[in-house]
Amino acid sequence: MPGDGDNPIVLTFVVPSYNVEDYLGRCLSSLLIEQDLSDTEIIIVNDGSKDGTPALAREYESRYPGVIRVIDQTNKGHGGAVNTGVANARGMYVKVVDADDWLDMVALRNVLAELRTQAQATAPVDLVVTNYTYEKQGKRIKKTVRYGSVMRPNTILGWNEVRRFRPDQNLLMHSLIYRTKVLREKAGLRLPEHTFYVDNIYAYAPLPQVRTLMYLDEDLYRYFIGREGQSVEEETMIRRIDQLIRVVRAMVDATPGRDAVPAGLYRYMIHYLTINMAIDSVFMVLSKDRENYRRKDELWAYLAERAPEADAAVRRTVIGRLLTVRGPLGRGLIRLGYAIAHNVVGVN
Repeated sequence: MPGDGDNPIVLTFVVPSYNVEDYLGRCLSSLLIEQDLSDTEIIIVNDGSKDGTPALAREYESRYPGVIRVIDQTNKGHGGAVNTGVANARGMYVKVVDADDWLDMVALRNVLAELRTQAQATAPVDLVVTNYTYEKQGKRIKKTVRYGSVMRPNTILGWNEVRRFRPDQNLLMHSLIYRTKVLREKAGLRLPEHTFYVDNIYAYAPLPQVRTLMYLDEDLYRYFIGREGQSVEEETMIRRIDQLIRVVRAMVDATPGRDAVPAGLYRYMIHYLTINMAIDSVFMVLSKDRENYRRKDELWAYLAERAPEADAAVRRTVIGRLLTVRGPLGRGLIRLGYAIAHNVVGVN
């Protein structure tokens, strides 16, 4: 069975690809580091590209038969491409690498060595966490998000052994390597199609099915940001408010009750849900659109209705208190907080 512990493939890379002919080669080259590629595979999901992406993907497939597979599909968006890749993964573990990003080759060798050890274990770990680096275009100084203050490295941990995360220290898709069985069978993950920002669902909804995790202090993922038109640009996010709302609603729906999961996991999920409620609230306020002010109130009402325990927990946080101040004062506080974060902390 694909993704089972008896399968000789240890790791599947899923590479969602849409109009990325300028970046795909760099990404794939960073994944093809081993002399022996027999226990890794790369699935390139060509999501209806209209440029030279399909031809380049087929060229790599022909050069690395049995290692690289290309799956062509009509355009379904990032979530649809990830769904296709995960559904077809044959590896015990799966790692999503966006086609305009890449992996550090030295770190990847070290991570693969640990995954091969886990593949031989009686009870392989459900989730491997690594560091990621923001490769921001035009910036010489790179910011790397690490988790040494949160998790003891090279140790199998339960959620109650995980300490508190800082606001800028979240488990993003870039930092996660899931056991395939957790994603596909236990969590039954299906991401929304034709929707941006679904990586937040990917990094959140499956977590209640993760029983064990391991942190490797390796700067593995290089997250390329800052190019024109990217989905994390401020104007782009304001234009896609409806998609931000759709994603956060899905996260609210996936939030477990406080007593249904370990306390350490529930604490982290509230932390990450708070961050995403903040992102949505901030961009709805920055839009200066009264309709979006109303939608912000509706989103908070949705949280209160669907997950009242989580709603109470989010509102108790400092961020939650600031976000829920009503009227012009509340909107002014949000704009001020965003300006500070943007200019001092350096968030997008």
